Amino acid sequence: MLLQIHEPGQTPAPHDQDRGLAVGIDLGTTNSVVALAIGDRAEVIRDEKGDGLLPSVVAYGADGSVLVGEKASEQLLDHPEGVVSSIKRLMGRSAADLKQLGGALPYDLDETTGIGMVRLKIRGRRLTPVEISADILRAIKARAEARLGQDVDRAVVTVPAYFDDAARNATKDAARLAGLEVLRLVNEPTAAALAYGLDHEAEGVYAVYDLGGGTFDISLLRLEKGVFQVLATGGDAALGGDDFDHLIAERFLAERKKAGIAEAIDSSEAKNLLVAARQAKEALTDADQGSWEIAIGGKTTRHALNRAEFETLIAPLVKRTANLVRGVLEDAGIEVAAVKGVVLVGGSTRVPLVRHSVADLFGLEPLADIDPDEVVALGAALQAQALTQGGGALLLDVTPLSLGIETMGGIVEKVIPRNTPIPVGMAQDFTTYQDGQTGMLIHVLQGERETVDQCRSLGRFELRGIPPMTAGAARIRVTYAVDADGLLTVAAEEKTTGVKAHIEVKPSYGLSEDDMARMLRDSLENAREDMERRLLIEARVEAQRVLLALDAALAADGALARPEERQTMEKAAQRLKAAIAGEDRDLINGLVEELEKAGKPFAQRRIDRAINSALAGHRLDEIEADVAPERVPPA
Repeated sequence: MLLQIHEPGQTPAPHDQDRGLAVGIDLGTTNSVVALAIGDRAEVIRDEKGDGLLPSVVAYGADGSVLVGEKASEQLLDHPEGVVSSIKRLMGRSAADLKQLGGALPYDLDETTGIGMVRLKIRGRRLTPVEISADILRAIKARAEARLGQDVDRAVVTVPAYFDDAARNATKDAARLAGLEVLRLVNEPTAAALAYGLDHEAEGVYAVYDLGGGTFDISLLRLEKGVFQVLATGGDAALGGDDFDHLIAERFLAERKKAGIAEAIDSSEAKNLLVAARQAKEALTDADQGSWEIAIGGKTTRHALNRAEFETLIAPLVKRTANLVRGVLEDAGIEVAAVKGVVLVGGSTRVPLVRHSVADLFGLEPLADIDPDEVVALGAALQAQALTQGGGALLLDVTPLSLGIETMGGIVEKVIPRNTPIPVGMAQDFTTYQDGQTGMLIHVLQGERETVDQCRSLGRFELRGIPPMTAGAARIRVTYAVDADGLLTVAAEEKTTGVKAHIEVKPSYGLSEDDMARMLRDSLENAREDMERRLLIEARVEAQRVLLALDAALAADGALARPEERQTMEKAAQRLKAAIAGEDRDLINGLVEELEKAGKPFAQRRIDRAINSALAGHRLDEIEADVAPERVPPA
């Protein structure tokens, strides 16, 4: 029997077939991926070069332009002040949560906003992580629409299992700004299990070890007849490959200091230092050793690092993930020997020490035959298909953290314990503290600690109109409800009078409805202008590329250009340079074509000369022997 999966209380709209496609999106710390499921297969949507990964990097130009992905990454060394990466680590967080490097943050913070979601100062703008993440999602949406030739307006978006309510709300807000309806937020480990097809091919307990750029999750799932039940989940929303980069960067800084170069660094230098550290980490995944240059304050130093030293640096963090795994096994009451398989997720699981640690911990080789960078998006696509077309596995996820309420003395009373299956609703009765008390402040908290100051505040609201009674006589029922996305609604009711109040929890670090309305209004009002600006900038970039290629060709083989050809090309180049300074995109594109046409005979002679040079000194039979196919001797 196939179960048609929809949100509680919802049925598929009759016009669903007329809407845009629904995709799966992994909004990652380092890279983002989009996938589409058709039939029983899900495939990553790739760009024209065949790349499935879109670097989660955004570059904001002084002219108001926005670049996302590889083009943004290319700006990092020359214009680091306008580039933002690893923004996922800031979702739902405050400035106090951010990690410094050499006394500096790789971001310039807006110090005027006070408490609430952190805002970054980028080339005169003040942007939240939600707005920056929305730019990444817009690029992902645009890639999908360009490759599929259809509108894409719905998505299943994945989040780390250990993302709290603030970060989940921030992710959903970012999707709204990007023009996407979020069908569901799915935990990344659950999506990875879906991608492996474990719901069809296996039963029993499986572990999903997910170590990405910014977060670590470990989830235990029981798979039985197409039902995914998450038994327990744990992790750390601030532990990932970025932390490996920080350790390498700190080592390089310490070596500079030891060499007598001790200087303060700014946010741009911190970004460049982290780029070098990431290059070192990625290189040491395959190589045994290497060396990298660091240029700060006009002083360049070279730093050597081998894999053994790298593994010594990161060993405490890898051990920390192992301890979190053991804690989740204990929570679920599962012995290691009962785990039938381990799925690896996240680019940081490519690090050899991580893979060896996982194999030793579980006593078996982990499953890694699907690209760990793409597996989450593939699972999200399968879930998007299930939610829009029916069928698919039934997902029974859990709350990653306990949800509670503040009681007198700053104590936290747990209402919904962590690892409770969702969707769920739970209620507890509370009473008044003072005689004649006519109101009650409901303070909603998330976390495992026992006191308010050690947990995350999600929101507050007041229940008024309680009839004056002696202390302890009133009966107030507080109900917590968590939906399939892991988002929370809290309601309170005084039972004798029926007085009610409720809140759809918008965490302290979330955006207000006014903020969201402003951003949505701005994005709609400026959509056409933004697209026109983007197309103009892309035309200018392509024109500059053509001009640079012409200069290089003339410098190398200028003698091959006839005088009249060279004159024609140089005149066309001058016209193109003048057009680049203007605002006419069509003119720029037309002049690029004109220049390429003018240079075609010159280019052909360069190719002919290269071929003649390669063939010089060889006999025809030698060339034929080189290119002849190998012959298989007869049996």
